[in-house]
Amino acid sequence: MAIDSVDDLRAHLALATKVELSTIPPYLFAMYSIRDSECDAARLIASVVVEEMLHTCLTTNLLLGIGGDPEFGYGSIPEYPSLMAHHTPDLPLVLERCSQELVRDTFMVIESPRAPNAPPEDDNYETLGQFYAALEQAVDQLDGTTNLFADPQAHRQLSDPSYYSPVKFDAEDSGGLMLVDDRESADRALEIIIDQGEGLSDERWADPDHQELTHFYKFEQIASGVSPIGEVWPVRANPKTADFPEPVAGVSRLFNALYGLMFVTMHDLFSGENDQDRIIGRLYGLMSACMTPTARYLVEQPISDGEHAGPTFEIHRFSGDPWHEAADLADAVASQDSSLEGVRSIVASLARVSG
Repeated sequence: MAIDSVDDLRAHLALATKVELSTIPPYLFAMYSIRDSECDAARLIASVVVEEMLHTCLTTNLLLGIGGDPEFGYGSIPEYPSLMAHHTPDLPLVLERCSQELVRDTFMVIESPRAPNAPPEDDNYETLGQFYAALEQAVDQLDGTTNLFADPQAHRQLSDPSYYSPVKFDAEDSGGLMLVDDRESADRALEIIIDQGEGLSDERWADPDHQELTHFYKFEQIASGVSPIGEVWPVRANPKTADFPEPVAGVSRLFNALYGLMFVTMHDLFSGENDQDRIIGRLYGLMSACMTPTARYLVEQPISDGEHAGPTFEIHRFSGDPWHEAADLADAVASQDSSLEGVRSIVASLARVSG
């Protein structure tokens, strides 16, 4: 089915955001399972996650740029295991400990380069490159027949380049945040996503100066053993909080609340009603200083039959103010294990300025 209206394009850009967000938990889960968090394999995965968050922001900017309204509510939170939306053939998304097989058979398939001359595919796509090529084609066609960028909502977009900083293995000139308010900037945003994921044409590189490997070739480094994974925690595949004993289950509930707050924060970032300087700082603090140590705590906890817990990335339905509810959960877990005191302190601080 061709994208032949502005409403169709908005729906497909919303799908693009959902797809980008759906890849992040499987990548993070695998990264958290690696015992040496500073090894190249773990940091390669981290570099991909950082760019997936960038891609989420770029697809959201593009949706806003054509007058759309992004949605970061419960319906946008993926569940696991599940299938990658609209991918053909079916591609299961799972939460599993890191292995060469997982990286080769799932992660490299997600980021697989399109074949030379492969056609754009807006539905039932074989590669993400074909899907994004269909979006680029639709932008170019619709811009010629409609006033596509009449209301770009610049005040809602996350476009300040200083809000995005490349991490190890990422190059500054492979792309960053940008305002999307015309056909040229929309095409550039889509090209950034395509180049970082599958590469410039059929090359291995995400940037013109060949300083950064594409996502596909970053994962190939791990799958081939060039960047060894090393020891991993024996985390249970696709874990569920309900299967954990207390107090581990309490820590899992906290993690899921923090994960839910990531979506709350994304909503606030693109609302146009908040100070983005403050909100972007909240997002970074939430992901790096709260979610990461909580997840690493979970993967170290034995549960049964030689298996360990892990972050479940389940939907946490808040019953009241989400920030204060998360702070209460952090209080409860830190009172039982002082190693989580740092998380409690940061969540409490975030609650004071956000609630």
